[in-house]
Amino acid sequence: MHILVTNDDGPPSQESSPYVHSLVKTLQDAGHTVSVILPHVQRSWIGKAHFVGQVTKPTYFRPGTLHEDDGTTHERPLPEGASGEEWVLVDGTPGTCTQLGLYHFFQERGPIDLVVSGPNYGRNSTSLFSLSSGTIGGAMEAATCRKKAIALSYAFYSRDHDPGLIAGATRQSVRIIEHLYDNWGEDVDLYSINVPMIKGVEENKVMYTNLLQNYWSSGSPFQEIEAEEEEKGPDEQEREIRHQQVEPAGEKSSSGQARHKHKHFKWAPKFTDIHKSIVENPPGNDGWAIGEGYTSVTPLKANFMHAPSSMKGELKLQSTASHASSPPTFYALVDYEDPYVQPLILSALHTHLHPSSYSLISSLSDLPIPTSHLLLITSYESLPFTHIHTYSTTTLANAYIIRKALIRKHYLASTLDTYLTKHPDSPLKQHIPTTVSFELDYAEFLDDAILEAYELHESFARNDEKEPVDREWWILKPSMSDRGQGIRLFSTEAELQAVFEEWEAENPEEGSEGDADEEVNGTLDSATPSPNVIESDLSELILSSAMVEDKSSPAFPAPAMTHGSGIITSQLRHFVAQPYIPPLLFPELGNRKFHIRTYVLAVGALKVYVYREMLALFAAVPYVKPGAVPTDPDDGGIADDRASKDEPTGSSEPEGSPSLDMRSHLTNTCLQDGTRAGSVLRFWDLPTTLPVPSSAAPLPASTPADWRAGVFAAICTSTAALFEAAAAQPTTFQPLPNAFEVFGVDWVVDASGAVWLLEVNAFPDFGQTGGELRGVVEGLWEGVVGVAVGDFFGLGETGGQHGGQGGVEAERWGLRRVLDLGMGRG
Repeated sequence: MHILVTNDDGPPSQESSPYVHSLVKTLQDAGHTVSVILPHVQRSWIGKAHFVGQVTKPTYFRPGTLHEDDGTTHERPLPEGASGEEWVLVDGTPGTCTQLGLYHFFQERGPIDLVVSGPNYGRNSTSLFSLSSGTIGGAMEAATCRKKAIALSYAFYSRDHDPGLIAGATRQSVRIIEHLYDNWGEDVDLYSINVPMIKGVEENKVMYTNLLQNYWSSGSPFQEIEAEEEEKGPDEQEREIRHQQVEPAGEKSSSGQARHKHKHFKWAPKFTDIHKSIVENPPGNDGWAIGEGYTSVTPLKANFMHAPSSMKGELKLQSTASHASSPPTFYALVDYEDPYVQPLILSALHTHLHPSSYSLISSLSDLPIPTSHLLLITSYESLPFTHIHTYSTTTLANAYIIRKALIRKHYLASTLDTYLTKHPDSPLKQHIPTTVSFELDYAEFLDDAILEAYELHESFARNDEKEPVDREWWILKPSMSDRGQGIRLFSTEAELQAVFEEWEAENPEEGSEGDADEEVNGTLDSATPSPNVIESDLSELILSSAMVEDKSSPAFPAPAMTHGSGIITSQLRHFVAQPYIPPLLFPELGNRKFHIRTYVLAVGALKVYVYREMLALFAAVPYVKPGAVPTDPDDGGIADDRASKDEPTGSSEPEGSPSLDMRSHLTNTCLQDGTRAGSVLRFWDLPTTLPVPSSAAPLPASTPADWRAGVFAAICTSTAALFEAAAAQPTTFQPLPNAFEVFGVDWVVDASGAVWLLEVNAFPDFGQTGGELRGVVEGLWEGVVGVAVGDFFGLGETGGQHGGQGGVEAERWGLRRVLDLGMGRG
């Protein structure tokens, strides 16, 4: 059909008219002949007016690139026979545009079948908007000429003109326009359509509505301004109104004033009146429909009132393969802030879920209503915890709020010590190294800090007369750092003292910052939960954000980290020390130390799954026993705090102490040069048999032929006990029924083939996997979608056999369930 398009926002502009070009192009792509005549500037809030006594003059607009302001305006039209699209602009109102378009332009294209006015940049719902709307005025002018007409408006929620949102709203509009033209109501002169600019609008309902009758209830919609005040142009004023930047009204003149006070006025409508009227009235009106995320279709007569019509309820559009008639099962906000993982998560959703079952959104404001089913997969700092708690039955988040019983090393040590005291026969006991925890603010107080660390003092005594290579070595770990930062080796108290003195010397405390930090610290280490569960773990939120940039404190900086602003002193006041575990080495793999990265999925409150596809992460250079002198030095590439000096070491050693090259001990690949070549392998690709052990480390008789299967079994059993131990600490670990989380649990295998727990990481660095083993992480997230997401929203298939004993079941998507406590905490 031949469609005449006009509007009240003027020619395409990202500032004031961002939608008209998309509508014209979509109508043309649908096979319609489209003629365009628009006001040459923005003419909002002008209704169906005409300028009396004005000679109206046209100019000619040649549209440019869609969503770009590169169209051009010309004084004269294209000559006969010239190619290229050309629109008409006139220095008049929308109503004038309609009249000229119907009777004075485009005659060679044949009669106009339909006039579409819009899409308006903003909604035109309720009588207060509609009575002044230039968009409805343009359509109303056509209706007075007995032409079918539609006023089209887009209710936007963001000033960012997302091309995807515009395209979705425009496709929806074209479908409705075509439907209404083919099914025109008998007593209808025109229709007013309001389309909400939200993701998934094409799947939401389209409702016939009435025009809500409402009134200004808070006084004049005009604001008094001083006559001397510099006035803003109409375009700038319209932008302020459109974005609801309403200024408070000026003071009224005294009623006793004898003469008029000279003053100016500007249009400043109070949108609170409109919002209030929508809330106070029953459903069924156009304002209500937009608030529900529906498209409203209001039949009107050429008198600014809705037509007395039998058309009520939902307007059923014909379903197509690309347009589902029902809304999605859930909306998904996926913004993981990691370019390695983000596409893998989106791919997992696409692979395992029907496209109609979910709709991607970019913010909470895109939800049709707050109670809509929602999947949140974002960084911890970005999670909207208030929304998660308020809508706990409809929202699934990718992190528990409180879980420091696992992810903070000194809390983990306490958690395991408490559990093993109550469960001395637990198999977990065979996989937990001795751990000494202590607090230290300044190096000079080390004696006091480790006063009761009897294991350390006994070890120091045994090391007194030994050569460094024969000593018992310990590993020092700052409790609140990750990615291998701050790890040091020591075998004597003097070496431990030197570590702290080195850090303190490099970052002396500055002025009063410590006082401010200490004031904050009073809230960080409290074991008493706040009544507000979100605030009770504020430390985790602050630390997880701050440590991305800086894990240092004034006293003890983490090595090789860049300093940020306002970092909390206590980030490195807690430390743990553990006996150094001699690692399992494979000559065919270069005798390099490695640790095992296991991905563990915790779901709800509380099922725990271990992902079978584990990784082996290797050190940069061959292993050198602590205290020994390397025979074949390697430049490696570790980024440690001594890299700028002659030789990288693990501490500032006292005179006579050995120099330690930490590259052979640190297996965190993010500290290496980034090549990943040979640094990451599939665990199941490691050699199937252990190397021949030395006499000092005999293999246990129970070691299976394939040691890898034994290690995986031990990891599964220990992981179950690990999370059971955490669940027994309600102040530091609180699983939620509407959350899941993927943890990276690290283990090391010693020279005898026994496996030992190293640490638990929240939001693990998946990028360490590298490109070649990308499929490992991809498979993990497919399992997360199948188990956690699918089950929560009622979409998941079993993906494997259920059953088993003690809460264990066969694997689903490579995830073996090892624990099912069913705590039901809500």
